[in-house]
Amino acid sequence: MQHPILSRRRFLQNSAAFAALASAPAILRGAPSDKMLKIALVGCGGRGSGAANQALSTYQQGPIKLVAMADMFEERLTTSLNNLNAKHADRIDVPKERQFLGFDGIDKVLATDVDVVLLTTPPGFRPEHFEKVVKAGKHAFCEKPIATDAPGVRRFLAAAAESKAKGLGVQSGFCWRSKYAEREVYKRVHEGMIGDVRAAYGTYLGASPWVKERKPEWNDLEYMLRNWMYYCWLSGDHIVEQAVHTVDKLSWAFGDVAPISATGQGGRQQRVEDQFGHVYDHFTIVYEYPNSARGIIACRQQQGCANDVSDHVLGTKGFVRQTSGRMNVIEAGSERWKFDGEKNDMYQTEHDEFVASLRAGKPLNFADKIAHSTMLAILGRMSAYTGQTITWEDACNSKEDLRPPMPLDFAAKYPTPPVPIPGRTKFI
Repeated sequence: MQHPILSRRRFLQNSAAFAALASAPAILRGAPSDKMLKIALVGCGGRGSGAANQALSTYQQGPIKLVAMADMFEERLTTSLNNLNAKHADRIDVPKERQFLGFDGIDKVLATDVDVVLLTTPPGFRPEHFEKVVKAGKHAFCEKPIATDAPGVRRFLAAAAESKAKGLGVQSGFCWRSKYAEREVYKRVHEGMIGDVRAAYGTYLGASPWVKERKPEWNDLEYMLRNWMYYCWLSGDHIVEQAVHTVDKLSWAFGDVAPISATGQGGRQQRVEDQFGHVYDHFTIVYEYPNSARGIIACRQQQGCANDVSDHVLGTKGFVRQTSGRMNVIEAGSERWKFDGEKNDMYQTEHDEFVASLRAGKPLNFADKIAHSTMLAILGRMSAYTGQTITWEDACNSKEDLRPPMPLDFAAKYPTPPVPIPGRTKFI
């Protein structure tokens, strides 16, 4: 039985309704230019601090303040607060009583007077946090991805439906959708400049990120949280956590239509030590789309290898070439188009546009699209882990819950799960 929201037909219907929502009057009051917009940060790592900086940098639209922060670890919250205070001293109002630590930090943040919550913790917590934000009637910036497994995606989508019913804004961390060059490229693709899209190929080939050496005082859970990228329940593996940007652009090329199935492969060639948890260091996924079209993703996190982040789209009349985010070229027969328009900071633009929509009383809500691209990456990981071709419907209805037993307990033991073995690891 296919999931009613993530079915291909239903997703297109939701997308159309969602597009109309962006221009519909908000049910909740807007935030006109003279209203103080109060924001909170939940997850004070590098990306969270960056998102807070960008949100505070919208001050020219109207008054805005950071009024609450939450994280698992005090030193990370303090470092983030100090860095933000150095840039935005007059827009920071986070006294000690609004600095929250622990798993219930999100609840304490939502008990304060806040308008917008920036959700930037490891993505394994995103479905629960988003659900709570929506129930509290707050707007949200959701960093990608929004879940690490299908039950999490379904939980997020249920909250997304409620967010739209309440007229709440939900901004996406899929920052390439805010890049002017990419917008112009995919606008022309959708207008038919290269004809029907027959294939898309994207790469996210990069080095391995940081890993933190275990300290004697760290228990299993703290070690996992501090090295969250290497545990699938927290990150979704790097195809879901990082290369999901490339997956999102592939989906964009196909007009965000759901695929039929995915066939993937991957494994651990270089990062085989225990410090890298149980995730893979490379994936290659082939997505089958309607009319025999194909989408292909290759991603890698390995040291000492060639890096490349590129996107290529092949149509019946031409092709798109985007190389490492710098070259944006379309060739269609004798016609050659190259983007020469205004360059922008895509991270800043997504916050500028989100805050503008809130102040206009017409909140942007990208919840469905964030969930769709996240699920697309999860489908690819499922196929690579199991070695099986998996359909979109089966993946969306998967019962595999990656979380350890809840509630989480620092005194409990959390052994590292086994590394998935294609052909032996079962689809659930």
